[in-house]
Amino acid sequence: MIPSMSRTGDCYDNAITETFFSTSKTELIYLKKYRSRNEAKKEERE
Repeated sequence: MIPSMSRTGDCYDNAITETFFSTSKTELIYLKKYRSRNEAKKEERE
């Protein structure tokens, strides 16, 4: 198996992973209002 890599920071190298994290942020973080950073961190652990 030969890995294929292009230049550093090219999001198309791992587009599936980038899409997953983008969707996760949209669904889990951006749609919910947190009163504080600690509240968000507490929910992350649960």
